[in-house]
Formats: sequence, structure tokens, C-alpha cells
Amino acid sequence: MGECSVVGGLEIVRGGGSDYERLSRYHYREGRVGVYSGVFVVRPRRSWRRWMGTEVVGVIVYSTPSLCMELRNVAMGDLFCGLDAESRASLVNRNVRCISRVIIEPRFRGLGLASRLVRETMGQMGVGIVEASAVMGRINPFFERAGMTAYEGPMQRRCVQLLEALSMVGVEERVLIDSRAVQARLDGLRGEEAEFIEREIEGFLQSYGRRRLMRAGIERTRYVVGKLTARPVYYVWFNPEIGIRV
Repeated sequence: MGECSVVGGLEIVRGGGSDYERLSRYHYREGRVGVYSGVFVVRPRRSWRRWMGTEVVGVIVYSTPSLCMELRNVAMGDLFCGLDAESRASLVNRNVRCISRVIIEPRFRGLGLASRLVRETMGQMGVGIVEASAVMGRINPFFERAGMTAYEGPMQRRCVQLLEALSMVGVEERVLIDSRAVQARLDGLRGEEAEFIEREIEGFLQSYGRRRLMRAGIERTRYVVGKLTARPVYYVWFNPEIGIRV
């Protein structure tokens, strides 16, 4: 069966914490997500479950938001500024829900299911604002494809320099989602290119204490990639059906 047939055999329904736990190992961030405000799953329709061999294909987890986020203020102007702590907490909790996790089981990636999950569930949270923060957002912008607006903080100069250096030797930013793929490309470099990128990586690591002594290899590459992708992108969606409740 083709890709379109697979998508047609899936549905989005409300789920629970056990659905997140089932897929949590596939997410790049470790740890629990705290108190859930809502969980939705992508699952095969009943007649498709045996053929697909799973009951849960993807999951999205909504939670209560952090009370203070710098890029939230950038995105929303002075909506949450100029208030005492109690008033701000009340306004944020009343109007905002945060997307904490979006996970698609690896066999079903590349079908647009992550953006579909976001797009089809945001309005079901019953609030005027849905937000998300993703360190991999610049590489895999599915939140934007779902209709959210992105806001980015400034990138450190050393990160910009290394990203440019990697691009010069054929390691494009989109590859950074897979540390092993990055390592494979680095291992394939020879001569001046290999010497150039080694100097750039060593220079980059000078700002990270004992990490500057790490030897070339997958562990060092994972660390460097983590630093290059650690700048979160803030996303926000305003529900056109619900205004801000003051």
C-alpha cells in the first residue's frame, strides 16, 4: 500500500499518559513532561491495526506553560508585561497551553503526521494561545507547517561560524538532526578539508571547559551537534475562535 493509503488508515483521538510513555523513547529530549493538560494520539483505524502492527503511531502532549518566557514577550508585545507575579500567572494559565512533546514512531515519519497532529489538536485545547519551544525547530519546522508562527533568539557567533564551516565541507544544517550522519560525513573528509574542519571544531570547543579536550569521534560530534541545535525556537498560534480572557 502507498503512502496516501497509510495516512488514510490513521485517525487522531484523545489519548493519555500511557500513550506518551509508549513512544517517549523516540524523542530527543529525555525526562518527564510534568502535568498533562491534554494528550492526543495518531492511531490506526480498527481495521488497520493488525496490518500496521501497532496501536499508537504518534502522540502530542499539551501541558501548562512556564510563567516567564523571553520570546513569549517578543511574540505578544506587552500582553504579559507590567503585571505582578500573581496576576501574570493567572493570565498565562487562563490563556496559554504549551505543546511539550510531539513524537512520531520512526516507521511513520515523513508522512506529515507531526504537523497534522499539531494542526488538528490546537483548537481542541479551548484556549486563545498555544505555544511551543523546540531546539530542533530550525531543522524540522513542522510547527510552522501546522500554522504556528516562529520567533528566534540570536545565535551565538561561534555557532554561526561553525555552521558556516560545516556547510563549506558539505555538512548542511538539515543533517544535524542525525549525529551519526554528521560523523559519517566528517569521516569521509580528506586532506585540507579534514584539517580545516578539525581546526574549526577545536576552536569552537575552547569555550566549553574540559570538553575542549574531547577526541574526534561520535561522542564529540554528538556534543557539538547538541550545542549547535540547542537554541530554541519559540512558536505561537492564536486561536481565531477564542479571544484572550483577561
